[in-house]
Amino acid sequence: MSEGESSSMRKAEALALDWFEARAGQVKDRLIELGVKEAILVHHDDADGLASAAATKKALEGLGLRVKSICLEKLFPSVVRALHSGSEQAIFYCDIGSPHADLISRANNGRNLTVILDHHDPRPASDPNVLDLNLEHAGLRGEEDFSGSTVCYLFARALDEANRRLSYLALVGSCEIPVGFKGLNAQVLEEALSDGVVERVKKKLVIKALGIGVKELFSMLQVLGPVGYYRGGPELGIKACLEGPTAEVRELAKALEEERKAANKRLLARLYRRGLRRSGRIQWFDAGDAYEGMGAKVIGTFCSYLSYQRKLVRQDAFVIGLMRLRPEVPGFGRLEGDFVKVSVRAPKGLRADIDAGRAPTAVRLLEEATAGFGIAVDGHAYAASCIIPADKVDEFVERAARASSRPGGQMTLG
Repeated sequence: MSEGESSSMRKAEALALDWFEARAGQVKDRLIELGVKEAILVHHDDADGLASAAATKKALEGLGLRVKSICLEKLFPSVVRALHSGSEQAIFYCDIGSPHADLISRANNGRNLTVILDHHDPRPASDPNVLDLNLEHAGLRGEEDFSGSTVCYLFARALDEANRRLSYLALVGSCEIPVGFKGLNAQVLEEALSDGVVERVKKKLVIKALGIGVKELFSMLQVLGPVGYYRGGPELGIKACLEGPTAEVRELAKALEEERKAANKRLLARLYRRGLRRSGRIQWFDAGDAYEGMGAKVIGTFCSYLSYQRKLVRQDAFVIGLMRLRPEVPGFGRLEGDFVKVSVRAPKGLRADIDAGRAPTAVRLLEEATAGFGIAVDGHAYAASCIIPADKVDEFVERAARASSRPGGQMTLG
C-alpha cells in the first residue's frame, strides 16, 4: 500500500469513528431518557458473537442495567416479533441484526429503543428507533476492517472510557477475519498493547487479566458456543470472556471439540465415499444426523474446511451444506415448524469470479435461491447462510443451481 493510500485509509477510519461515536452518544442519551432498568441482549453463538455479548453486557451493567441475554444461531422472525411485542424496552443486537434491520424495524414499529452492533452486510432500518451502528454505513468493510466484537467494544468505550480494559474482546472476536488485524482492528490492537491489556509473548498475544492467549480463547469460544449451544455453552463462553475459563470450562471445551472432530471425520469419510451432489456451479451435501445435539453453526465451519479439500471439492463451484435444525432456542422457547440450516462457502478458485461479477456473491446466491421462503439470509461475499423450511430443500437446490450460473446473480424468478 502506498503512503497516499495509507493516509486516505486512516482518514476514512477517523471519519467512521467520528460517525460512530456521535451515534453511540445518542444511544447513551436515549437510554438515560428512557430510564429502563433492564436491557435485552440478543447475540450470535460463535466466538465473535460471544465476545460481542461480553463487551456489551459489561458496558450496560456499568450503566446500572440488568442484562438478559438470548443467544441465537439465526434471527428467526418469530423470535424477533416476540421480543419486540412489548414497548419502552432497550433491545441490543450484537454480531447479528444488520442484514435484518428491515425485519426488526417492522417488528419494533417505534415501540422500543433498538440498537444493532454488527459487521454483516446491512439493510436499511425504516424505524427511527432502530439504530444500526454498523460501520459499513460509514464506508468501512465488515469482511476486513472490523468485527462484530470491535463494534461492541467501540460502543463500550464510547459509553465509558474505563471500558478500554475490554479491548481484548475485540481482538478475540476479530480472529475470525482471515486477513488478520487491519483497519480498525489494527487500531484496537495498538491500543490494547499500549494500555497493557494484552502483551506479546513470543508470537502470541496474551490477555494479561485472564492469563490466556487471544487465539486460545477464540478457539475455545468457537467450540463452547456452536457445539455446546444446547448445553449452556454460550453462557459459559461469555463468563470465560470476562473472568477467564475455569478448569471445568476448559475440560468441557476439550470434550466438545473431540465430539465435533469425531463428527467431522465421520462426515468427511462419507463424502469421500459418496461424493458431493453437483448441479450448475453448486456442489452440495446433507449432513443428516452427523451433528446431532450440536448447534447449527458447526455446518458452516465444516463447509469452510471442506472448501479447501481439493481432491473432493471443485474450486470453481459453491460448497453448500444442509443440516436439520433442532426446533428450539435455549432461554426463549420452542420454534414452530421444521427447518433446515443452509451454509454456503466460496472456494478460493471461485472468488475471482465473484469479485469480477461473473458469479453471484454467496449472499446473493441465497437471496435468489430462497426468495419467498428463506429466513435470516445473511453473511458476506464468500460465506453466507440462512434457514429454509424442510419441505423446500428440493426447490432450493434447483434454484441455487440456476442462480450460481448467472453473472452477478441477476434475479429471474419467473
